[in-house]
Amino acid sequence: MLWIANLPSRNATRFAMLAERRRRSPACLRSLLRLLMEWFQHFLQLSPFPRGLHLVTADIVRALPELASIRVGLLHVFIEHTSASLTINENADPDVPADLESAIDALAPDDFGYRHTVEGPDDMPAHVKAALLGSSVTVPVHDGRLRLGTWQGIYLCEHRNRASGRKLVLTLQGQRK
Repeated sequence: MLWIANLPSRNATRFAMLAERRRRSPACLRSLLRLLMEWFQHFLQLSPFPRGLHLVTADIVRALPELASIRVGLLHVFIEHTSASLTINENADPDVPADLESAIDALAPDDFGYRHTVEGPDDMPAHVKAALLGSSVTVPVHDGRLRLGTWQGIYLCEHRNRASGRKLVLTLQGQRK
C-alpha cells in the first residue's frame, strides 16, 4: 500500500474507505479506479500550414481544459495523417525549424524518382518524412503543465506544399490534483 502515499491527502482517505468496500460492490471499484487515473480525449483541427515546421504547443494546451487539474500524467498527441508528422524540438531559435526542414528535405528529396506520384510530386517524399519523424509524441504532465524542457516545443511538420488542415488526437491521462 506504499503507493497510496502518493495520492493527494483527500484522495488517500477516500481511497482507503473505498478499498475496504471494494469486495462488495463493482461501483466502489470503479470509484476507486477514478481516484487513481482519469482519461480525457480531444480532437484538435488545425488550420492549413505551409510546408515547414510549425510550433503548435500553445494550440494543444488551449485545447485541453483539464490539463490544469492534472497533478501527474501523460499527454499523447497523434496526427491523423500520413504526409505530416509531429516532433519535439527547440523552440527558441527560428533557425532550428528552418534547418531541420532543410535536413529532412535532403533525406527525402522531391526529385528522388518515386513511383507513387498520383497525388503530386511532393506526396511520396511527404510520406517518407512522416515515416522518419513519426505520427505521435508523448509528454509528461506535472502540476497542470506540460513538462517540456526550457527550449522545447511541439511542432507540426507539414511536408506537403498545399495541404489541408491537420487533425490531432489529444489523449490526456493522469491523476487529478
